[in-house]
Amino acid sequence: MTHESHIIEWKDHWRDDYLRWVCGFANGQGGVLVIGKNDQGEVVGIPNSAKLLEDLPNKIRDLLGIIVEVNLLEQDGKDLLEIRVDAYQHPISYRGHYYIRSGSTLQELKGAALDRFLLQRQGRTWDSVPLPGPKVSDLSISALKKFRALAASNGRLNPSDLASSDASLLEKLKLTEGTYLKRAAVLLFHESPDWFFTGAFVKIGFFVSEYELAYHDEIHGPLFLQANAVVDLLRSKYMKATISYEGIQRIESFPSLQSRSRQCLFPGWRN
Repeated sequence: MTHESHIIEWKDHWRDDYLRWVCGFANGQGGVLVIGKNDQGEVVGIPNSAKLLEDLPNKIRDLLGIIVEVNLLEQDGKDLLEIRVDAYQHPISYRGHYYIRSGSTLQELKGAALDRFLLQRQGRTWDSVPLPGPKVSDLSISALKKFRALAASNGRLNPSDLASSDASLLEKLKLTEGTYLKRAAVLLFHESPDWFFTGAFVKIGFFVSEYELAYHDEIHGPLFLQANAVVDLLRSKYMKATISYEGIQRIESFPSLQSRSRQCLFPGWRN
């Protein structure tokens, strides 16, 4: 071990605060914490190695709930302790805080980063989380009706599933968990998903110069209906078609969105 890395950390003495590093290794790819080396990798040794060898495995087990391998080593006539930490699939916390090793640094997970970490360790995604409050009866009738029509036209679902109740259909689509709707169901089919998720709408703006906005619109409602509404609005208000004729047939050709350098879409929702 010639330098610190995402799986190696050196400390010249032991402090209980270094349990955060053990926690970070467990939540990351695992790693080795060496007690008795300074930041330059020079061996300084530890005077109380025998006591730490006895105390640390129990302390780590009691405070972190994990089992680690603690080894007593000797280098240059000085004692070192090597704490080997496995990577754990379930989240590990230290006094209610979650840490993870990132590069050669220790990061405390908070806010959205902590949410993503906990969900990933549970094998879940953000939109699969059940949401207390909204019920099937709160969902948009028109959005569900539109979904049924499109699903029937492309044959994605059996006619018997499409003819079932809204609750049964959502269960078939795996958009419910017990008596709760998942976030995805509320985003797709609730009349006002932005009541629950800030920015669950689309903004469209037309710029006449790099900084001058001529006009803009917002598209609200179920995300399942927002997509069509955005395309319809772009074609009716924001895009100019080139007209040509094939015989007596009039043909309108719309430019691609990529070619409209002054036209911008602003999706309000982000995970």
